Amino acid sequence: LYGKPTVVNNVETLTNVPPIITNGAAWYKSLGTEDTAGVKIFSLSGRVKKPGNYELPFGTTFRELIYEHGGGIIDDRPVRAIMAAGASSALIVATEEALDTPMDYGSVRTLNADLGSASVIVIDDTVSMEWVINKTLHFFSHESCGKCTPCREGTYWMRHIIERIHEGRGRQQDVELLHAVARQMQGKCLCALGEFSTQAVVSSIERFPQDFQSAVKS
Repeated sequence: LYGKPTVVNNVETLTNVPPIITNGAAWYKSLGTEDTAGVKIFSLSGRVKKPGNYELPFGTTFRELIYEHGGGIIDDRPVRAIMAAGASSALIVATEEALDTPMDYGSVRTLNADLGSASVIVIDDTVSMEWVINKTLHFFSHESCGKCTPCREGTYWMRHIIERIHEGRGRQQDVELLHAVARQMQGKCLCALGEFSTQAVVSSIERFPQDFQSAVKS
């Protein structure tokens, strides 16, 4: 950059460099799991009592993060879903097995989701998934640069469809159309933002269909 040697990386990665230099690579690899060494800053938010940033070894379970570090769920409600990588996530159904899944890249993929940035959003049984999707699609529609047609048009139309559903003006055909638009976008966008915008949409409709059915007219 500007004709000089440049490290292009995020701050979290760079903060790991001094302790690795001080303690050695073997020490760092002793943390975490065999496949995903080291530590990660898990940004915990949503319906938890103690949201915050928690630096923990890879392999820490969702249950430990939510209940031991996050203090559990507000009003002690049950966990219904988890978004492991923030708004870019597929929604994970919060079964007992899912809660006991280690938070490393390989293990989270067994839940048909990705750990990504580890911006863990916890959703309890007071939250409707169509509300979640309305929020995420407004974000992605705003953030789209508009360069590629699938993302520009896809996020625009997904936002308008979910608005109809959220405001009580939608029909079952709108849920089907929303799912179809998201699936059509996948694998066709120039950058990851367009692809990420579809993850929560597709997974929520497939895994929590009752939330959308109750929000639309028959």
